[in-house]
Amino acid sequence: MELKDIQKELEGARGRLSDARAFLHIDEKAADLAALDEQAAAPDFWNDAAAAQAVSKRASSLRATIADYERACSLADDAATACELAGDDGAFAEEAAQAAAELTALLDQLEIESWFAGEFDEGDAILTVNPGQGGLEAQDWTEMLYQMYVHYAEDKGWKVTVLDLVPGEGIGLDRATIQIEGRYAYGMLRSEIGIHRLVRISPTDAKKRRQTTFASVEVLPVIADDIEVDLNPADVRVDVYRSSGPGGQCVNTTDSAVRLTHEPTGIVVTCQNEKSQLQNKEAAFRVLRAKLYELEERRRQAEIDELRGERMENSFGSQIRNYVLFPYQLVKDLRSGVETGNVDAVLGGALEPFVIGYHTWRVSNQ
Repeated sequence: MELKDIQKELEGARGRLSDARAFLHIDEKAADLAALDEQAAAPDFWNDAAAAQAVSKRASSLRATIADYERACSLADDAATACELAGDDGAFAEEAAQAAAELTALLDQLEIESWFAGEFDEGDAILTVNPGQGGLEAQDWTEMLYQMYVHYAEDKGWKVTVLDLVPGEGIGLDRATIQIEGRYAYGMLRSEIGIHRLVRISPTDAKKRRQTTFASVEVLPVIADDIEVDLNPADVRVDVYRSSGPGGQCVNTTDSAVRLTHEPTGIVVTCQNEKSQLQNKEAAFRVLRAKLYELEERRRQAEIDELRGERMENSFGSQIRNYVLFPYQLVKDLRSGVETGNVDAVLGGALEPFVIGYHTWRVSNQ
């Protein structure tokens, strides 16, 4: 890249950096962080462990945003200095180009993060995949999607905890629920809410015919303990049973799996993948809180559902994304128009273009 092109890119980045200070509310965040740090320094700060953890998590988030912005400022200064020195030593032009490219990528990231202004967008997510029409094929598709999301989350450095994994009849999964912990996990993964359609030659069909199958993806926020949810433990029936699994030496021989039934609403939540009944019960109540909170939101906002989107039939015509493996290879998001022929990469977790593409489309249509 020519020096003049680098200088032009840097000039544009300087303008974006100034805008970022405003839309990220850096001054307000710095003041909030100072107040939280003062709270954390109090001698009785850890007397209320839940409140202390919430404060610490919020402070960590603010600190990360401020650090990213300060890193962008530093890159801008480094690139400007390298440009000045490039006139005497051409080697500095390469350094300037590298700093400018890194600055542009960081500004892109900051702008994307600014799109997530919802109450829970910055927090963790609970993602559930359920098979739709298609029998054994749908169960196999459910497992493929489950693996795709695990790979995507792990590639981003997010923590994945399996809450409920129910084997299908013969192959695949009858249901998969995972908790994904990471910054902006819920906000980012809202792109996946809806029906996912698979077209391929069925491995379960002896005649090798092309089949279409469906699975639905639900994404809920993890609701913090300090968020009020109308959940009376007396309204919840707790059943315990033996965890399902493939068998062998590791099969669970105790009644550690937990099923919660919320009597007023009929909502049922199961969890069987933790090692103890107590852990499964805690995880199940975490999912139930999220579902009840979402139900309250849906009642308040019947027309604008910001947590999960409109509920659609788990069948043809309602899908948000198509995955075609035969007669050609293509993954296409029907909302944003983002597409690729590299199906294997997508199913291996290369979802970022689709996630960012959806949110770009969403923001442009607000």
